[in-house]
Amino acid sequence: MLICWPHSCLSTYSALLSGTAIAQQAKPTIVLVHGAFADSSSWNGVITRLQQDGYKAVAVANPLRSASSDARLVSDVVDGIDRPVFLVGHSYGGQVISNAAKVHDNVKSLVYVAAFAPDAGEAAADMADKFPGGTLGEALASGEAVWRRSRSLH
Repeated sequence: MLICWPHSCLSTYSALLSGTAIAQQAKPTIVLVHGAFADSSSWNGVITRLQQDGYKAVAVANPLRSASSDARLVSDVVDGIDRPVFLVGHSYGGQVISNAAKVHDNVKSLVYVAAFAPDAGEAAADMADKFPGGTLGEALASGEAVWRRSRSLH
């Protein structure tokens, strides 16, 4: 497992992906999963860099329906990949990749980018207020985050 913050992730990816063990084998496909208040285009810059370095990369359009159904969609994407896979999740996408990876032998790495990295049986919602200073739980409970997102769509 690798955990990094957005400002350090590109250099972290470069260091992770340049290892000699990977260089000698087929490069993995990188599957990127966005969080709750984003869409798959948020990964465009990362995909460009990965492709320039010779990696196949795909950003899944996470439908944001439920952790289990979103994980099934990501799992379906992984089913179609016949090489090693690195799953990368941002925010809520961390819970999604944790669940999607459970049934795949070809998932070789989970990368959490400022993401929820739940313990077995733990949900992202349970983690929202777990640490001091977090405001996600309050925003979700009040509907503020949803309101802000809907305003940006109009």
